[in-house]
Amino acid sequence: MEIKGIHHVSAITANAKNNHHFYTEILGMRLVKKTVNQDDTSVYHLFYADEAGNPGTDFTFFEIPNAGHTYPGSSSISTTSLRVPNDQALEYWLQRLQKYSVEHDEITEQYGRKILPFRDPEGQRLSFVSDENNQGVAGGKAWNRSPVSVEKGIHGLGPVKLTVKDPQPTEQVLTELLTFKKAGTYSSASDSKDDTLVFSTAEGGTGAEIHLETNPDLPRERPGRGSVHHVAFRVQDEEELVLWENRIREARIPNSGLVDRFYFKSLYFREPNGILFELATDGPGFATDEDINHLGESLALPPFFENQRDEIEAKLKPLDTTRPHS
Repeated sequence: MEIKGIHHVSAITANAKNNHHFYTEILGMRLVKKTVNQDDTSVYHLFYADEAGNPGTDFTFFEIPNAGHTYPGSSSISTTSLRVPNDQALEYWLQRLQKYSVEHDEITEQYGRKILPFRDPEGQRLSFVSDENNQGVAGGKAWNRSPVSVEKGIHGLGPVKLTVKDPQPTEQVLTELLTFKKAGTYSSASDSKDDTLVFSTAEGGTGAEIHLETNPDLPRERPGRGSVHHVAFRVQDEEELVLWENRIREARIPNSGLVDRFYFKSLYFREPNGILFELATDGPGFATDEDINHLGESLALPPFFENQRDEIEAKLKPLDTTRPHS
């Protein structure tokens, strides 16, 4: 039993159409699945990823049309990072963000890597991270029909930052329940002490790290549009997920039990600071019900919702995700 790395991050948007434009046309990610929130089928669940939706590359969004403003704070997933091939790619992205008037900071260094922090139009806290010196979990493969070249494109999720008031309970879950090991520390601000702990699992590297920032002065985050709902970690298959379910139950941590998301199997639980964790299997994947060349172009529904398709489609706002050059 070993957590293999980051599986996906799921966030909140108030506008699926604008969200789709930003992540596909500006960031150049591929929409690999247009489906619905399985807990509320009246709204979309959009999956952006590499060319095939490989595990470790998925950044997903639940559409909540009436989602309010996010008030950033503790007990939160406070930054999602996106992997790019090298330091040179960050220079390209700096120019591209400027071209499209995307709010951003300057290129800097964090934990020995070059990064470029930025925000999406709803304030989603993001950061490009360079894989120039990555020796760990390999990234995916950027989509060759993206508006961004493969040589510069996003090919996976990088370290996910959590912000908490007290790191000890979260650290205990990461290291004693899951399979993360403390790998180092760094300062999140130039004038402060090392306030961020780095935890790594399996092969390590940019695709297998959690960064745990301590800030005791922050109020608890009030999530809304532009916030992150949960982070998911990779497990090999359903057989291993059952073992994890037993382990979490033995630790007396409330959990969802196994949940069939069709494209993968999942299990959810909250760590002591209230952050929602998911364990998700690597397969079967997004080509299960669509041709690999046409992922995300039409509304995909798991078999257990197919008999409700007419009713579900009637409630959804139309969202054109076809590509004229397909």
